[in-house]
Amino acid sequence: MRFGLFGGAHRATTGPSRDSQSYRTLADYVREGERLGFSSAFLVEHHFTGTGQVSAPLSLLSYLAGCTSTMRLGTAVTVLPWHNPALLAEQAGTVDLLSDGRLDFGVGRGYRPNEFHGFGVDPSQARDRYEECLAIVLKAWSTEDRFSHEGRYWTYRDVIVEPKPVQKPHPPIWVASGSEAGIRDAAARGFHLLLDQFASVDLTAQRVAWYRSAVEEAGRRYHPEDVAVTRGLLLLDTDDPARREQEIAKRVKLIARLRDSAQIPGSTEPLHAGDHAFFDDSAAATESAAIIGTPDECIDRLR
Repeated sequence: MRFGLFGGAHRATTGPSRDSQSYRTLADYVREGERLGFSSAFLVEHHFTGTGQVSAPLSLLSYLAGCTSTMRLGTAVTVLPWHNPALLAEQAGTVDLLSDGRLDFGVGRGYRPNEFHGFGVDPSQARDRYEECLAIVLKAWSTEDRFSHEGRYWTYRDVIVEPKPVQKPHPPIWVASGSEAGIRDAAARGFHLLLDQFASVDLTAQRVAWYRSAVEEAGRRYHPEDVAVTRGLLLLDTDDPARREQEIAKRVKLIARLRDSAQIPGSTEPLHAGDHAFFDDSAAATESAAIIGTPDECIDRLR
């Protein structure tokens, strides 16, 4: 098991430079993580939240590539339906080049209603957009000559995408999914798996089992490092039950804020998705999914 960092910048609450301040703080955090031996830093991509979540992770990873020398640098995830695939292939290829082959390319279809609403994208198109975008990115990275593409959503004529990634045939592809069908599809295609921070331990174990069986059915050997699991960490310096409840309450509030920021402005419709464990902001669900407690308790929980 390897340990990495996940998330992004957190906006400062006051001051005219609150966004830039939070990004500098994140860079310091990642540098310190590398010094301490963390293996990776994966950044989210979210838009139109009003809460300062990272919206341009590849740009930020280009900066972090110069701040680090050993950490893997990942997206968790790049939401493919929003992106022009040729430009995306160029941007991600640049990060891989600048980092000397340390990019992990995490991809997903998107799930937040406010983002589909903001970009004017029909959620029913998400899967098709995702598939076409990913196919173009992979072709752009593997094709040395010029190529053309006439698709449903994107058209290119006589293009050659530069720079090519350092990693061959391309950076590792990590797929965010929670449904059995999506997980088995990722495994069958030789992609790695990203699992969310909200699902219970039992559900997470079931998802790993689906992935492992699909890998073996495809005639390949299962490697534990091909699966990444995100967890909230609430590390306590005391075993005081009141302090534990206080930290759980803080995370419950954070999850509720994330859920609210995912809504279309003015909408009260509940969130729905077929393959994402959406934000359950109950204390019981939070405690079930998080790594919480004193250092010894956290170690036991991880085991």
